Amino acid sequence: MAGNTTYHYKNPVVRWFDSRLPLVSLVRAQLYDFPTPKNLNYFWTFGGIAAICLVVQLVSGIVLAMHYTPHVDMAFNSVEHIMRDVNYGWFLRYLHANGASFFFIAVYIHIFRGLYYGSYKAPREILWMLGVLILLAMMATAFMGYVLPWGQMSFWGATVITNLFSAIPIVGGTIVEWLWGGFAVGNPTLNRFFSLHYLLPFVIFALVVLHVWALHVPGNNNPTGVEVKSAKDTVPFHPYYTIKDLFAIIVFMIFFLGFVFYAPNMLGHPDNYTPANPLVTPAHIVPEWYFLPFYAILRAIPDKLGGVIAMFASIGVLFILPWLDTSKVRSATFRPLYKQFFWILLLVCVGLTYLGGKPPEGGYVIAARILTAYYFLHFLVILPLLGLFETPKPLPASISESVLKGGSGKPAAAAAQAEKR
Repeated sequence: MAGNTTYHYKNPVVRWFDSRLPLVSLVRAQLYDFPTPKNLNYFWTFGGIAAICLVVQLVSGIVLAMHYTPHVDMAFNSVEHIMRDVNYGWFLRYLHANGASFFFIAVYIHIFRGLYYGSYKAPREILWMLGVLILLAMMATAFMGYVLPWGQMSFWGATVITNLFSAIPIVGGTIVEWLWGGFAVGNPTLNRFFSLHYLLPFVIFALVVLHVWALHVPGNNNPTGVEVKSAKDTVPFHPYYTIKDLFAIIVFMIFFLGFVFYAPNMLGHPDNYTPANPLVTPAHIVPEWYFLPFYAILRAIPDKLGGVIAMFASIGVLFILPWLDTSKVRSATFRPLYKQFFWILLLVCVGLTYLGGKPPEGGYVIAARILTAYYFLHFLVILPLLGLFETPKPLPASISESVLKGGSGKPAAAAAQAEKR
């Protein structure tokens, strides 16, 4: 499925350069002429949107780092300096802060699209696992970035989350001391988090390159889940999908910049606009919204170590998802039972997000335990059993047939018989 090009370059300079370093041919084969299934919908554009978000975060983060001071006595004031005194500093800071949220929005939609259309199935297991690694790296980067403003929620969020590692037997205390750089969250902690927050986005970029490489070996999955069988099933990536992706990116950026200009603090927490004070604990410590479902799972387990294991297992289970789903059919379009359970899973994740922002008491805890149990049941019990008992709808013979028949799952022979009648 990997792209290839035999294009003859008319420009002698380009031809000379490409004959010695075939960079132009590589770009043309893997981006310009790359054969892409002709039936991809707009959910496939969120991979490109996430890449744009990563570039925005990298560029804005590098400029912000030029003006930020990673010291507990100056960090909060340096952020205020960026907001008030640096040219367009307010724009860069809001772009970076809201960019993290919109990066996660794009990635979560990208993940749920993969779950719905079975993009984790063979031969794309490595592609899926690299995607999960990118999610983990994003979460680590975002957590460390949230600590940098050194407000109340930054300080106490760092204290609570790093303390979780103390639950690990034998090595837990050592890990916490290494993260803190001492025996409490302080200046060494801030320096370490700033250093790692600056480094990890470049690790994410490297993982994205591997992710795209792994994608270009088998090629894109598509809404039918049927593999490409001939050139008739594909179109060149340019101009068909470059224009489609560009339109989706523009629409996404309208919403993104709408938050940046008109509601820049809506997704933040008001306590983080108060300087960190180790002597005053906030009434309710909560992480950013994109961590809330995992935070709800953590608090749903009454045992500290059990909560930590469950929280990491909620992401770890995604690594083995390609082997948990025993169905031979990829797309939920042709799996009526799986489609219903998918929407239940989506509602469960939304419910966990809501519960993660509520106090860990009363009915909130009971609801979180029920939803946590279902989350793991979906992957560990329901998915393996569905592959054994579900009767999928008939698949189209090819992508082209599905497009011409308006997405119908009827095989070609059945469609022909229907036309004769």
